[in-house]
Amino acid sequence: MSTTNGTSTASDRADAETEDAGEQINTEDNQIEKEVHDEDEDGRNELTLYSLQEDTAGSQVYTATSLSVIPKESRTKTHPLVLDWAYGMNQTLPVLSLQDEDRLVILYICAHVAVMYDHTSNAQHLLQGHCSPITCLCASEDRRWLVTADMGQESLVIIWDAYTGIPVRTLFDCHPEGGVCTMALSKDSKYLVTVGAGAVQRVCIWNWTEESESPECQVDLSPKYGFQNQLLFNPFDNTQLVSNSSTQILFYNWERGHLEYSAPEITDKTFNMVLGSLSQSIFYYDAVLAFTATSAGNIVLWDKQTQSRQPVVRKAVKLVPLQKEAITVLTLIDSFIITGDVNGHIKFYDGNLKLINVYNEFSLDPIRSISFSKEKPSISDPGYSKDCTLDAKPFVIRNFVVSTTNATAVHVNAQRNVSQTLLKEHSEPLGAVACHPKQSLVAMGSHSGTIKVWDYEHKEAVCSRVFQPHKQIQCITYDPQGFYLAVGFASGAFQIVDACTLQSDGKECFHYSQDSITHLTFSQDSRYLAAADTGKAVTLLLRCKEGTQEVWKYQGRHHSHYKPIQDLLFGVDLDSSQPRLLSLGMDRWLVEYDLQNSGEDGLLILSSERIEQSAVPTCMVWYPPLTPEHFLLTASNLYKMKLFNATSKMCRKTVFGPSYGSPVKKMAILPASKDGDPNSHYMAYITQDKVGIQILPLDGNPHKSFAMICHSTGVSTLACSYDGRYAFTAGGQDCTVFSWELNLSSLEASAALGGKDMVPFYNLLEGGRDGHLFREMEEYFYYCQLQNQDLDTMETRLVSTRISLADVPFLMRALGFYPTEQELEDMQNEVKFSRYAETRNYVTDIDLEEFIKLYVNHRPASGIARQDLCNAFQVLGKPDERGRYTINRNELLELLQARGEHMTEDDLAECFTTLVGISGEGASCTESLFESVLPPEISMETFALDILGLSEATQELPQEHGHDDDL
Repeated sequence: MSTTNGTSTASDRADAETEDAGEQINTEDNQIEKEVHDEDEDGRNELTLYSLQEDTAGSQVYTATSLSVIPKESRTKTHPLVLDWAYGMNQTLPVLSLQDEDRLVILYICAHVAVMYDHTSNAQHLLQGHCSPITCLCASEDRRWLVTADMGQESLVIIWDAYTGIPVRTLFDCHPEGGVCTMALSKDSKYLVTVGAGAVQRVCIWNWTEESESPECQVDLSPKYGFQNQLLFNPFDNTQLVSNSSTQILFYNWERGHLEYSAPEITDKTFNMVLGSLSQSIFYYDAVLAFTATSAGNIVLWDKQTQSRQPVVRKAVKLVPLQKEAITVLTLIDSFIITGDVNGHIKFYDGNLKLINVYNEFSLDPIRSISFSKEKPSISDPGYSKDCTLDAKPFVIRNFVVSTTNATAVHVNAQRNVSQTLLKEHSEPLGAVACHPKQSLVAMGSHSGTIKVWDYEHKEAVCSRVFQPHKQIQCITYDPQGFYLAVGFASGAFQIVDACTLQSDGKECFHYSQDSITHLTFSQDSRYLAAADTGKAVTLLLRCKEGTQEVWKYQGRHHSHYKPIQDLLFGVDLDSSQPRLLSLGMDRWLVEYDLQNSGEDGLLILSSERIEQSAVPTCMVWYPPLTPEHFLLTASNLYKMKLFNATSKMCRKTVFGPSYGSPVKKMAILPASKDGDPNSHYMAYITQDKVGIQILPLDGNPHKSFAMICHSTGVSTLACSYDGRYAFTAGGQDCTVFSWELNLSSLEASAALGGKDMVPFYNLLEGGRDGHLFREMEEYFYYCQLQNQDLDTMETRLVSTRISLADVPFLMRALGFYPTEQELEDMQNEVKFSRYAETRNYVTDIDLEEFIKLYVNHRPASGIARQDLCNAFQVLGKPDERGRYTINRNELLELLQARGEHMTEDDLAECFTTLVGISGEGASCTESLFESVLPPEISMETFALDILGLSEATQELPQEHGHDDDL
């Protein structure tokens, strides 16, 4: 890997190294990331990233001389999903000042993305490359090089060129024990030191300007010294470093490729004073003295213990009580030592720790970081305020950026003594997002009780409100007309406010439950509002007139599910045009409510349908009118999507859904775009950590779907703009909302590259069209044709490309897929009614291509894992004296005959004798038969090894064995 040297001042040394400027390109501007799920030996999906490097990147880095102007339309549109804007910031990490002359540019972190924000032009340059949350960042003294690192399973350290936003070096998995928790660059930017986040922390020093993949040196730290979370080089001597935990400071000496450290003792007894927790440490300009700040407002002074030059050993020589408030930040700039504290005060001291000046008039929260501009002020410039000394000299200091623990970033103009708020974001989990139905507005609500509304076209905050006394906003939604915004709280209350002002008259707060509100939805005519809560109940309100005013009246509440409610949805009755309300639960029940007859007597149920057997539904949405038939679309945890007739609730189609490591948890049909084809329809969705888009109609073609990581710690919700151009995802715990621009033409191109007609479905078969499975399908298919015309006939056969629908179950089983009776009925109905809405005729036969689609869409996404079998035994069985779960033979036989899809004794006898290899033909279903086949107490190991015939090494049960719904 070719590299670029660390500093602009060392460019002479870098000339030779940058001729082959093979910077690793993995930003959005020059990386095509496509997530391909390969089956590994454990049957799990893993993410594979394909990168496309640009040859011109090296020259861009080499020729750049200053920070480029960040254009507002700088995103490439070669991907179906393009990250457009990042709302929020990680308040636990520092905010760095990158430029402070003609433009004001800062760097901060949003989840797994680093944001270069140009406040002057209100533009962002998003540095994308991490797949896990960024946990630390640093910058070179001249702000040319930026470094970000994460703590994921495959952690990355990326060095970026700040002038171009291009990554010039990536260290892959340099701390496999847990990622990187802190790091720092040397003054000349040549060396990078990283500290691992494992139980035993490892400190590594890297010469990132060379091609070596190994550190220059490393040392493991003893866990007794606590978790070292702050680190830096001595700015005047690269061989000296310092780090500290909350209880212990460590000094490092790096000589001749060897790194060693010392841990000088420091406790309350050292100076007979309360020490407090250690926060940050710095070296002073003499390269020997060091300072450490504490939570008790003290400064610990460290000096050399001996006069020998090497190695330098330090000890605490003095404890200076600077203030009563805890010091959270300690840094050094020019000739000043600077502190920030929990009161939001920033104080400047000279080398003797004499107070020179203080900034306490900005009403800041506890300080998290202080970053000074790289531009030095001129002493001759007029207008600087006086310092606090008796001489009252002009206090000449660089401009600086302060970040606080409540996600606020403030710029301070030192010459004019004026502060300017650059960022004020949500400081608590942000899990509620809703888009206005008619304007370019998006509302975001967090657990701090704050709602903030943004104009996502102009990237400006429109209004905000902090709700009291109810906090912890769980969900928000606009009504279809855009007049109201409903807000649901963790306390069980929900409130209806004006969509423009976020204000209400005080009478629009409703509190009918102590359980947290999880879903809010308005009817299409905005007359009804329904809420679902963690108490598994649905509450209904109706807007009606009382005199001259419109008020919301309580219509009832119904505990309609016995497991959590997954989704809540209003629709429109096709016959009467009246609103319909449906709820979908983890209990697999789809419940429709009787809105017309509900009222003061309570919320009534119109119908309840169990729509799944073993799969757990996760969400639902109304399918767009692509056919004369009206459908409800659901997704499940088994990577299947189903279309149900809106009236009869019959399952009319099952397709293999997006499989990107976790099932779909929320879907949204995209409104028709003004620029797109009005006949084309698309759907956005989220999984556990990804956002994706899907081309409609659904048919199981995997190339019609695209997804990428949006929030690696988990995505909470999804919202789409009214014009179908943007999708918004909220990350919950990462306090971030991402705006994604949708490039539908790119998705169509990607789908076209996947092949036409049946090619994508052939590729879903093991071995493809030339594989054994396809040939086996053809043979079975032709055998069914022969069998239907009598195998022994000598007459001329009628050649056909189709077989009877009644043969489909036998053909499926012959291929090793054993569906349940309900699944077989769903298959039959899918084919039988496929053309009924258009022709009013049933389909009674099927060709090979239709059968292949039916097979790949209905078969399980993966085999039954051994853990699934273990879970079944834990639910149905009892632990024996060795702690193994066993099932009594008679109880198992009774369960199989009485629960789920009932099996007769004849069915059981045939199944078990076949499984254990005993001929059961003509055998009567007596108790002695089962006694000869099954032991009195059946353990999971016995069931797997002796009955199913699996080896102990098998981790996944093959599909050939099938499984009963009870297990």
